[in-house]
Amino acid sequence: MTWLSLLHLVLHVAVPGAVALLFFRPHWRRAWLIMFATMLVDLDHLLADPLYDPNRCGIGFHPLHTYPAIAIYGLLLIPRATRLPALGLVIHMALDALDCVST
Repeated sequence: MTWLSLLHLVLHVAVPGAVALLFFRPHWRRAWLIMFATMLVDLDHLLADPLYDPNRCGIGFHPLHTYPAIAIYGLLLIPRATRLPALGLVIHMALDALDCVST
């Protein structure tokens, strides 16, 4: 595992944590857990062949990482009931998009 891959994984934990602490302080643990749970969106990587390719841009490749899916995640930011999971998904996609810049 390269240091960039490790940094990518750490950011998927740390960025939702920072957002939870900054914006949802009274319930930051719950907020972080909900946003962190959106890592399950990466289950769509199981459909890829090869399963892991460090040089692949996941945005637009994996089914739950497509632009229409990302647009839906953005729309889900509007209702209060879906805001935290949607925020976790948007953060996740933004961090995955960083990999596209570096590849």
